Amino acid sequence: MSERITRRDFLKTTSTAAAAASVAGCGVVLHGCAAGKKYDLVVKDGLVFDGLGRPGRMADLGLLEGRIASIGAIPASRGRSIIEAKGLAVAPGFIDVHQHTDVELLVNPKAESVVRQGVTTVISGNCGSSPVPIAEAILEENQKLLREQYGLELTWRDFDGFFRRLEKAGISVNYGTLVGHGAIRGAAMGFSNRAAKSEELDKMRAFVAAAMDDGALGFSSGLEYTPGSFAPADELTALCRIVAEKGGVYATHMRDEGGNLLEALDESVKTAVAAGVSLQISHLKTAYASNWDKIDEAIARIDAAQSAGLDILCDRYPYTAAATSLSYNFPIWAREGTTEELLARLKDPTQDFRLRAAIDERERKLGSFDRVLIASVLTEKNKIYEGKNVQEGARMAGKKTYEFIRDLVIEERDQVGMVFFIMNEDNLKKFLAHPLVGIGSDASAAAPYGPLGKGKPHPRTYGTFPRALGKYVREEKVVPLAEMIRKMTSLPARKFRLAGRGIVEQGAAADLVVFNPDMVADRATWSDPHQYPVGIEAVVVNGVLIVDHGTHTARPAGRILRRVPKA
Repeated sequence: MSERITRRDFLKTTSTAAAAASVAGCGVVLHGCAAGKKYDLVVKDGLVFDGLGRPGRMADLGLLEGRIASIGAIPASRGRSIIEAKGLAVAPGFIDVHQHTDVELLVNPKAESVVRQGVTTVISGNCGSSPVPIAEAILEENQKLLREQYGLELTWRDFDGFFRRLEKAGISVNYGTLVGHGAIRGAAMGFSNRAAKSEELDKMRAFVAAAMDDGALGFSSGLEYTPGSFAPADELTALCRIVAEKGGVYATHMRDEGGNLLEALDESVKTAVAAGVSLQISHLKTAYASNWDKIDEAIARIDAAQSAGLDILCDRYPYTAAATSLSYNFPIWAREGTTEELLARLKDPTQDFRLRAAIDERERKLGSFDRVLIASVLTEKNKIYEGKNVQEGARMAGKKTYEFIRDLVIEERDQVGMVFFIMNEDNLKKFLAHPLVGIGSDASAAAPYGPLGKGKPHPRTYGTFPRALGKYVREEKVVPLAEMIRKMTSLPARKFRLAGRGIVEQGAAADLVVFNPDMVADRATWSDPHQYPVGIEAVVVNGVLIVDHGTHTARPAGRILRRVPKA
């Protein structure tokens, strides 16, 4: 299966269709005459994996009107177009269960970095952040950022409006989203560190209910970030009860992934059990070397929760570095409130001693700030620091580490992305091998060109799914191929009630990926992340060919996947 096929051999019309076209002029490269054709597209001679963890079997697939109409032996002459998949694996389209893409689909509807990995569906709105609701206090700043960065106008105020905007743009990937607790809390009561008043909690309940009625798949929290970090457990439980009533999922970036990992895990499980809601642990990890030995106990508690009857799954990306905003290195008290309030504290000389002490403590946890890379900035002045670690940047600027971090966050108005190395490879493999852990990129859609091609984002943006298949299936043999495909397909589809997706069966949605298991690999690196993977030969979304042997067809075949009402 290692022999690379040519594009002409890979996707072609049948010989009979080609002959008819030469005579009657009724066909072009991808399409033959309609007469006598039963299927829009036939995937021929592939090793088909059903997404349920069973071994692959040789079969043909006949696709019609966006669905898998037939599985078995299908003559090539029955398809208007043919994907020659001999020597290749055919699987359900991958589902990225932990995404942060939203406005990026308006900037570039092709979702290049996503779909070229074989991903046909993204589930966004994670870590407490979602495109709505939008707090009045930050509405103007959000509008300004959208105009300056992308030339977009913020015209939506609810999920229905955002979904309609995406549908008008025409997107190449299926899109589902959660509603973020941080967005809800900010809109209902602002960004202060206090408990919600009764009427504010009622507002939050109403926001959750409205979002889910518009089609949100569930609710997410980001409890290491403000303002979500200010919420007590009973607030989260109250909101999760609304989610449970409507058949949604609670996905949580837990309150701690390091020193208090086990306590945070216990809180998440307790919240889910009390609310009766399905639980998703986001990007499960043991952060910082001092906590790596907690992995076995963390897994034991997850297993125990499932054994006790909790519907629990986790997700993870196949890298040992995380990514977030550089301001995350400052303590929560400094990040309270709006961007203006954060910057005011960083500029306040009376806060200097406390802030320096916090950065010193962060460095002790990290080991060194050379483990933190500057991924992105907004201004041209500071782009020289992209791809450099913090210590290198500080030397270039002629500053101490603390002054460099502080000044960069101030100058960029808290729009600085970082990548930081805090995880362990052996633990990563153990997480990936666990049957309750699926795959999520924790990234946003990008492309090597245009507005989404700036900066040096985490390589997971381009490489998550091919890396899992190449490094951890083929090379490291951590997970068998059929099981890894299950983690990427039917596992998240069932969790988020995406009916007819994540599986190859008759009548299912025709979301498919055709890949070479002997070649598939990520190419994105820390220094050069804007690189597409190799080995993903074709991607089909709702029966439409979106990626054809390295070429994006730019067809708007993606759909908004709204929550299915609970029976």
